[in-house]
Amino acid sequence: MATQTPLATKPKSDAVVEQRIQKLRELYADAPEIGKAALEKTMPNLKRELAAGTGTQNAGRIGARQGKVSELTGIFPFATPAGAKRLRVLLQYLEGNFKLADLVGTVHDMRFVFLDNDTRLLFCTAYDGDWDAYIDDFATKIPDALDLLFCDAEGWPGLRSPKIKDWIVAHQIAADAWYVASPNLTVAETRRLEKVGKAVEELLDQVG
Repeated sequence: MATQTPLATKPKSDAVVEQRIQKLRELYADAPEIGKAALEKTMPNLKRELAAGTGTQNAGRIGARQGKVSELTGIFPFATPAGAKRLRVLLQYLEGNFKLADLVGTVHDMRFVFLDNDTRLLFCTAYDGDWDAYIDDFATKIPDALDLLFCDAEGWPGLRSPKIKDWIVAHQIAADAWYVASPNLTVAETRRLEKVGKAVEELLDQVG
């Protein structure tokens, strides 16, 4: 799947930065003392961050993107307590092994967190490219694996259902803030660099 070229960013003007600094000082005027002190101590770094160009774009239908990498955060209620128990045991048995996700080829990571006494699931993932294409990839490549994981979410229609995208959007929450250390590296590029790095290390070991 093709990924979008990162959008060019334009640094903010000094006037805009100063306006935002003033607004932050006003907001933190009645913050805890440790917060007010931290604001002033981090001011030089904060000004640099505020002056930088826009780092976050839209991932498509919903969610944020930085460079080539996008995020998806959803909170899904469980239909029954038994469903939460099933998923918890399944995830424990898998021990973090989700190799089927490699078939999709764009998944950076996935996180599953049980909330509110196992009544809701927080699911977060980072992926390459656009939202619609990402969901389509799962629907065509590993739909049964996703149905196994999410079948006990309330109202889950099945990944092959034409209603699946609307269901996901109804439960997804766009991140208000999100940081990516290497936003311009896709999963494929990261793996390629890992192979190159390993080959270089092996060569250096032989030379040494």
